[in-house]
Amino acid sequence: MLNQKPAFFAKNVTLISVILFAFGCAAVQRPQGGPRDLTPPKLLKATPPNMTRKFNAKEIRLEFDEFFKLTNQYQEITISPAQEKQPEYSISGKALQIKFKDSLQKNTTYVINFGKAIQDVNESNVLKNFTYVFSTGEHIDSLSMSGSVINSTTQEKEKDATVMIFPIKQDSLLFGKKKPTIFTTTDSSGNFSLNNLHEGTYRIYALKEQSANKIFDNDKELIAFSKKPIILTKDTSNIRLALFQQIPDKFKVEKKFGADGVLELVFNKSLTNPAIKILYPPNINDQKIVELSKTRDTATVFMRNMEWDSLSVAVLDNNKPVDTLYQRKGKKESFVRNLGFKYNLSRDNRLKPGADLRITANLPIATFESGLIVLKEDSTTLQNYTITKDTTSTRTVVLKYRFRPGRKYQLIIDQNAFTDIYGDKNKRNGTNFEADKQENYSQLTLKVTVPEPGKSYIVELLDDQKNKLRSDAITDNTSIVYKNYLTGKYRIRVVYDDNKNGRWDSGNVKQRLQPENIWLYDKELTLRPNWESEEQLTIPKEQITP
Repeated sequence: MLNQKPAFFAKNVTLISVILFAFGCAAVQRPQGGPRDLTPPKLLKATPPNMTRKFNAKEIRLEFDEFFKLTNQYQEITISPAQEKQPEYSISGKALQIKFKDSLQKNTTYVINFGKAIQDVNESNVLKNFTYVFSTGEHIDSLSMSGSVINSTTQEKEKDATVMIFPIKQDSLLFGKKKPTIFTTTDSSGNFSLNNLHEGTYRIYALKEQSANKIFDNDKELIAFSKKPIILTKDTSNIRLALFQQIPDKFKVEKKFGADGVLELVFNKSLTNPAIKILYPPNINDQKIVELSKTRDTATVFMRNMEWDSLSVAVLDNNKPVDTLYQRKGKKESFVRNLGFKYNLSRDNRLKPGADLRITANLPIATFESGLIVLKEDSTTLQNYTITKDTTSTRTVVLKYRFRPGRKYQLIIDQNAFTDIYGDKNKRNGTNFEADKQENYSQLTLKVTVPEPGKSYIVELLDDQKNKLRSDAITDNTSIVYKNYLTGKYRIRVVYDDNKNGRWDSGNVKQRLQPENIWLYDKELTLRPNWESEEQLTIPKEQITP
């Protein structure tokens, strides 16, 4: 009996070990971690082979090295020349089968462009610009177009832009109405290549779209085009397409009536001399406050009197109405307003040397109590400062004091210090900041040489994020002085201001109007602390976009 217990124990241990091993194996089905798969599916075999001549098959079979999926196949996959009946696409394991539902033309080169339709299953890596080419005759079309796509305003190469061509006879019928049958996508360097093209005359476009339909049907999309048609009799290269946001043909306004009772108007294009007029109720028009953006494409309307149930507002340009909009509300509708403030401080809460402190509210200010606004320097309450209303803004007051460089300050805005035009008062607010030192700033003198005196050029100073800081219109050789700019890196951009209106103007496809050209100075300018530097800027002659 004593010998049976170890045997029973051994059997149970063995059984438990087997169970644990089985569960352990089940738990380790898929290794964790490791490098992410960045490789799209790869074609292993095509039946019939790619570039087949005398093609007479009814279907095509494409075998890949991994499992894949089709995304928006009837949107992404195109066949040129187009067929009335779309082919049928089906997946069998790792293979794609394409069955033709329409007859093929004789002695014709066909190109099937898969766009971004083929993606692997796990990571959705896209097999971009994959094409399958065949000919029903002896000859395969072999001409090509190649070039690059840039962004007009940034002058940077644009990746993932769709480049498309239309035979010139079909251009007016298809562009902006139907997706192209001949297209490709720019690579990470903004380059493109269209291959297996037939001799002919084409219009070429580039499109950076918001939707994936490959149709230019939205003014917010970026578009580029070549002004002259391309006569293709040999391989054509170095085509340069500059994307721009088109000037809309028709003026439109988008409105937003906020919970605070403020009416925000956004225009789809800039106006020359915009104005806002309240048509109904007429007594509100004289009481309104309107703020227009510097770019003249937005307007904010504040109304002191909110006792109305419907509002009719006209947008004017050069005193002529361009649009009218309506807004409804309940007469007893209440609004939630929180009076807040922002200040003319840098990102690290520093005040520029010699500058006054500007306190800007989010709503127009009716009155303020200067005794409830306290300024401290290194914890000491100050007395010898003044606060006045800004004559150029209904929302800003200016605090004047001889701020001492390197000293720390505290601004305290006590409760009820400000009252807005609606009678609302602020909660306790304020900010801490430091008066910056002059040695953190520098001066740049830009000595500009223009290629053609008399023509207009706009010289723009950009920060390291390519935000425009200053703009100067010039017509002759001159010096531009930039005083008191923070140390850091800057760029220079020049607009060839052909119509001499002092701003960059975009283009229009229908009017065959190209945007004004821009040149980006390739040198990065470094401003050093407490230093005066000088830079020679020779603007090159304008290169006209074809």
